[in-house]
Amino acid sequence: MAEPTESLLVFSDVHLGSDLNDSGPFVPRSATVDRDLARLIAHYREEASRGERWRIVIAGDLIDFVGMAVDPKEGEELETSLTAEERRNGVGSAEDHARLKLARVAERHADVFDELARFVASGHAVTVLHGNHDIELHWEGLRGDFRRLLTRETPEGARADAEARVEFAPWFFYREGFVYIEHGHQYDPFCATRFVLSPVSPRDPRRVERGFSETLLRSIVRRTPGLKEHGHEERGLASYIGWGLTLGVRGSYGLLRRFFETVAELVRIQRGYASPRAEELARRHEEHLDALARDEGHCPKRLRRLRSLQSAPIATTLRGVLASVMLDRLGVGAIVVVLLVLTLVASKLGVLGGAGPYVAGGLVAAWIALHVFLSRGRGNVDPAEEMVRRAADIAEIFPAPFVVMGHTHVPRRLKVGASEYINVGGWSEEEPEPGEAKPYRAPRTHLVLHPEPSGPTAHFRAWHPDEGPKPHE
Repeated sequence: MAEPTESLLVFSDVHLGSDLNDSGPFVPRSATVDRDLARLIAHYREEASRGERWRIVIAGDLIDFVGMAVDPKEGEELETSLTAEERRNGVGSAEDHARLKLARVAERHADVFDELARFVASGHAVTVLHGNHDIELHWEGLRGDFRRLLTRETPEGARADAEARVEFAPWFFYREGFVYIEHGHQYDPFCATRFVLSPVSPRDPRRVERGFSETLLRSIVRRTPGLKEHGHEERGLASYIGWGLTLGVRGSYGLLRRFFETVAELVRIQRGYASPRAEELARRHEEHLDALARDEGHCPKRLRRLRSLQSAPIATTLRGVLASVMLDRLGVGAIVVVLLVLTLVASKLGVLGGAGPYVAGGLVAAWIALHVFLSRGRGNVDPAEEMVRRAADIAEIFPAPFVVMGHTHVPRRLKVGASEYINVGGWSEEEPEPGEAKPYRAPRTHLVLHPEPSGPTAHFRAWHPDEGPKPHE
């Protein structure tokens, strides 16, 4: 059957549940974000669509399954037992763990879920793309829970039809000649998933595998007072060391312990990628890719060409793990310091004669060269420009006037070839800390796409609390 014509409301990176933390420090999420998002959904529910109905397309990271740290309450039973890492950092990515998290999120953000439910009850549709923070939506049981949350306002006899209008897209959303949408994390080696259609762990198929950034977020960022999730593209090794020293002896020791625990976990992830189970996952991914091609009417070669654009996760190699946490540069620096001390001692004892300064200079020069070389191995922490480049490639494989992504939280609109690339920004915002001079404010941007006889139109807007949607500048 032909798809009904629809107007699309696209937004991304809401990160519901990001401040749910049962056992560690956290910065509260801004209450105004939920209020504004609920008003946005209500506004478009009441506005006339230029098609047969509205469809909300959430371009990933609606729910922050990674960022929250919740523990089972008394009487809550989990079928999947907790690992040592999950006992430290909260329940993990197993299906029953994720369902517990969703229940907490629905309670914490009831106003947003209530408005989504009213949107669906009014006859509209919702598509949720999987991002790197909510890849747990891979689990069918979790999807069922989500559908029930969004159809609770629908009369009993109409719920089957309503549930069919709540859809999930593990990779991308495409309407030929209209729009191509995906989250964008697959072009970020720090966040990419090795097998986007089979994201389970080769070490334990009951769990979804974490990427590099998600592992650090759970184990370090959410456990360290004052450490923000964003802004790391501007920090180097010296910056992290200097910042760590400001935590005091106890704080520095705790951070160092968590750091090496996290490195050990990243090494285990890397070994899992090299195991025979990973080869089986790769075969299963190919089967899922062929099934997606059949279901959506795509040529399998076209999907494989699209997949070839994706970045390899940085944690798939041991060198990538060491480079990602700058442990390679830290190790080289430590060795150079030891050698410089030995050079100084040898010079004092007359062993090197007059060659001591030359040896020391050579060591410093070698350290600088290795530091530069190893820095390149880490890659660019900010994926924004890579996403723009890939948008141009995507538009050739899946022709559409608009290629839309999220992930960076930074709104952007520019021409890429014959198409436009639009990054829809984000809705994740924390309450300002006392004395914070310039608190971060989420852009609250969204995209409205209308089907028109002359061709689709795109309106890039920002939500203003007092004025509603206004053109984004």
